[in-house]
Amino acid sequence: MGPSALLIALLASLAAGQGQVLRLDVAGEPGLASVTVDWNDRTIPFVRDGDGWFTLVGVDLDTSPGAHSAVVTLTGPDGRVRRIERRIDVTERQFPTTRLTVAPKFVALSAENEARAARERVEIDAVYARITPAALWTEPFVVPIPGATGGRNFGHRRVFNDQPRAPHAGADLAAATGTEIRAANRGRIVLAQELFFSGNAVFIDHGLGIVSVYLHLSEIRVAPGTLVERGQVIGLAGATGRVTGPHLHWGVRAQGARVDPFSLLP
Repeated sequence: MGPSALLIALLASLAAGQGQVLRLDVAGEPGLASVTVDWNDRTIPFVRDGDGWFTLVGVDLDTSPGAHSAVVTLTGPDGRVRRIERRIDVTERQFPTTRLTVAPKFVALSAENEARAARERVEIDAVYARITPAALWTEPFVVPIPGATGGRNFGHRRVFNDQPRAPHAGADLAAATGTEIRAANRGRIVLAQELFFSGNAVFIDHGLGIVSVYLHLSEIRVAPGTLVERGQVIGLAGATGRVTGPHLHWGVRAQGARVDPFSLLP
């Protein structure tokens, strides 16, 4: 079966819930030079995987339910291009509302904190906008706290001090201050610093637009630019930033889409 036939069979039946990661695979073909997919206004590269090609795409938690278009482009050795448009059906998920009480400064921001949060948002958005055209990992993703339970509050609509805020874009894992936090997979540290809302934070670029984030740490143990391995300690859990107590906020962005980190696991 050639790539075109495979893609017709594959993409015609794809479906995902809001806030999920999808893996797309294409069979190998002699001389095939490159494969990309246009999804959610981003062009995402495929990478070789044995005899075939694969990539991951993210369905944001606020993506409207229904049919969406994904256009796969295959470039041959002679430069000729084939494009195949197929449908991805997004199903609706119900997210509950969580009410939290935090320090007032994290809800009614001063002018200084407002400006700081805005500067940090620009820096963070730039990290999410980059798509490294390689998969830096070779093994499955893992939970950053081995044996951790819970963490199923992704997508909860949050109300801080009676003020509605953005949905929760990660999973909160119970962890006492000082608990070792490990990289969910191999990747490069692209941000490791103290942020206003997130406290001590580490961001790892795994390639293909997949970025994992680890927030509210009591201590950061890595530096930007460092290549870390799966399971390597990158910091210690804590209660810095906008929190109600010690824990780890573990999040994943897939090409900027807010996705449940547990959807990356095997």
